[in-house]
Amino acid sequence: MTKGNFIAYYRVSTQRQGQSGLGLDAQRKAIADHLNGASLAGEFTEVESGRKNSRPQLRAALAACRKQKATLVIAKLDRLARNVAFVSALLESKVKFVAVDMPDADTAFLQIAAVFAEWEAKKISERTSLALQQARARGKKLGWSMDTRCHEQAECARMGAAANRDRARQFAANVLPIVRDIRKAGVTTLDGIAGALNARGVATARGGEWYATSVRNLLAHQAAQVAGGSD
Repeated sequence: MTKGNFIAYYRVSTQRQGQSGLGLDAQRKAIADHLNGASLAGEFTEVESGRKNSRPQLRAALAACRKQKATLVIAKLDRLARNVAFVSALLESKVKFVAVDMPDADTAFLQIAAVFAEWEAKKISERTSLALQQARARGKKLGWSMDTRCHEQAECARMGAAANRDRARQFAANVLPIVRDIRKAGVTTLDGIAGALNARGVATARGGEWYATSVRNLLAHQAAQVAGGSD
């Protein structure tokens, strides 16, 4: 059994399943396997929306670690280490951490990763901007203004609609485990679930607050998927 006091931080994305590399259940299993029977002093789940830099659950997890003198345990660090907001919060907190997928990672690694991530993002932006400027200077048409792309609009619209449906499915797949946890805690009304989601910093698919109607729509979507035999 792993010795120590641990608090788990999970991260799932509302943009697409697997952006974090592991779904919520898989992250829980990875951490449980790593702790080898040791119990957790707390668990915090971040459901990311378009507000990439808003991490209320990470802040809450770090505060709990400081209060309980616990170590933050993360299932998968490789992608999180490239997120400057995450790295900055973790470094500033001075909280000890362990990552299941990168157990040797330390503060020095995070500092290097944060610098590289910021540099990489800047260079990508600069290259993209320069390429577009050069293309316009040559008089090249871009986007849908290109004559050869006019016929693609209808197909792209169809693909866009399909992508929206897929995002809705993935959003539900990521949020429903949180709803199950809330229900297990004894909150069963639609208003109560909405309040609990808002308190946890979980945004709706559109980045807004939860209400009883939006919770009902989420549960109805789940029921329709189950009835249709879809995952």
